[in-house]
Amino acid sequence: MFDAEAEVAQDQQEMAPHLTQGVGEEGWAIHGPVPVAAGSAAPDPGLPDGRFLDREESWLRFNQRVLELAEDPGTPLLERVRFLSIFASNLDEFFMVRVAGRIRRMATGLPVEGASGLSPEKILSNTLETARELSLRHAECFRNAVQPALAEHGIEVLRWKELSADEQEALHRLFRERIYPVLTPLLVDPAHPFPYISGLSLSLAVMIADARTGATMFARVKVPPLLPRFLALPQFRFVPLEDVIAAHLTELFAGLDILEHHVFRVTRTRDLEVDEDVTENLMQSLERELQRRRFEPAIRLEVEDSISSDVGSTSGPSTTCPGRWTCPGCR
Repeated sequence: MFDAEAEVAQDQQEMAPHLTQGVGEEGWAIHGPVPVAAGSAAPDPGLPDGRFLDREESWLRFNQRVLELAEDPGTPLLERVRFLSIFASNLDEFFMVRVAGRIRRMATGLPVEGASGLSPEKILSNTLETARELSLRHAECFRNAVQPALAEHGIEVLRWKELSADEQEALHRLFRERIYPVLTPLLVDPAHPFPYISGLSLSLAVMIADARTGATMFARVKVPPLLPRFLALPQFRFVPLEDVIAAHLTELFAGLDILEHHVFRVTRTRDLEVDEDVTENLMQSLERELQRRRFEPAIRLEVEDSISSDVGSTSGPSTTCPGRWTCPGCR
């Protein structure tokens, strides 16, 4: 017959070496290795420095494993394409939430010490450098491995100059009928300040010149998000939408000379600041945050590595994104 009281007495006897009695009014308390507050005791000299990873570095290492699956030649080809897409999407969210949250806490003076013991500035610097290196690996994987493998299987991603005359003519008609009506070129001059650029939107930075006066101007053309990013041609051939727009810039800026054009993309903060314990109306707080989030500051600027210093210094987001957050080559 099962004796409950005997079982309890036996359990207490076995736990006695690990417990102590008489802690305040609560009786039994766990007695053993108790966590010590930071700074109250010196670390064990026998433990190696740098044995912990900061939250940001740990997350980047996880995303690196996703990228390594795309780099693995043994992974099925279309799965490699999928992993490249997942990596890019993860990195966007990482900047919008993790990096933006750390920068915001640093700006407000909140404690942001990491597990590694490094200073907040050093953690941020390491995070941005690691993210940049992974972004370059991502671009190189697609350009040097995945894209050629797709071409071997009859799936080609081409640039405008690589298209045949018939294909270019078909895209000329498509541009006039479907793309041109939804484009809104915006000129930047003293009378027209730099336009607001929404987060994760793709744009063309265009330098134009007036042949009569010789004056140069900067313009921004947003790539319409309602159209497919890659336009399909017969026989599984695709061309980026921004290439088609760039080939028709003379129609958008009639009478002006096109000096240069480059693709860029801005990432903005998406971290929600809602304290459920403090706010009286959670629904209203979320609505305010979502409305404010659209105009959050830029956190990352991605540009083509061919961009000139003149265009880079003119683009509006570069005035709010420090240069170290610019990712050349990440297209």
